[in-house]
Amino acid sequence: MKVYKKENEILIQNEELFYGLPDQDWDTFINDDQLFKKIQSAIAGATPLGMKHFSGVQPPIAGQELWASGVTYFRSKQGREEESKETGGAVFYTKVYDAPRPELFFKATKNRISGSDQAVRIRRDSSWNVPEPELTLFATANGKIVGYTIGNDMSSRDIEGQNPLYLPQAKTYDGCAGLGPCIYVPKTPLKVALEIELAIERNSIVVFEESISTNRMKRKPRELVDYLFRESSFPNGAFLMTGTGIVPPPDFTLELGDTIHINIEKIGTLTNTVE
Repeated sequence: MKVYKKENEILIQNEELFYGLPDQDWDTFINDDQLFKKIQSAIAGATPLGMKHFSGVQPPIAGQELWASGVTYFRSKQGREEESKETGGAVFYTKVYDAPRPELFFKATKNRISGSDQAVRIRRDSSWNVPEPELTLFATANGKIVGYTIGNDMSSRDIEGQNPLYLPQAKTYDGCAGLGPCIYVPKTPLKVALEIELAIERNSIVVFEESISTNRMKRKPRELVDYLFRESSFPNGAFLMTGTGIVPPPDFTLELGDTIHINIEKIGTLTNTVE
């Protein structure tokens, strides 16, 4: 099932049918170790809504933090080595790819995150910007993975490439992330690989597209969440991007007006324009 956040309502999609849950607190509703069963109970006997209720969907985040993982795919390791080879920083990415401890970093809170069909931004002091399409986990306050969504980890590659210590500036700024369009809540945690597809349009022409399976990820979702929750509490739960395996070539950068489409099977499509 899928859970969508609206202004004063939670929207549930069960196959092709939609159900509205008015006056529900988002943080309280999704922060439940038995979220699938909770949704089942909430819509039992309810009358389905029409598609007109689907408008006004917001990013599926309120009081949660959005964190991110780095260098979890081999292609990401290669990309980071490419962007930092002239400054001598490539060795750090090689080491973290093989290290027991993963790279985790804070990405954003709600005010810097855009939903589907909303705009993300590129930094004005950067000349090399890319989207990073990522399977994103939702874990409850107890660290249980109960849902999945799509993340667009906007990144300024030239800034991070100058010095790995610039990563917070390359990754976190106004409009630095897309999230959504929903939280996909399966009955049990996903065991199968999912296909991630990225397409970037410029003037209605696709200028880059690529796909990768999550089975190419070096680390398991459970491992990443376990590290995230070490010594850190998340009273409303947390979102964790799991890293990207799609890296556009060095001669590609986003431009104002581009449209980014990220599709992950079972979840849906996250679409963002660039401004």
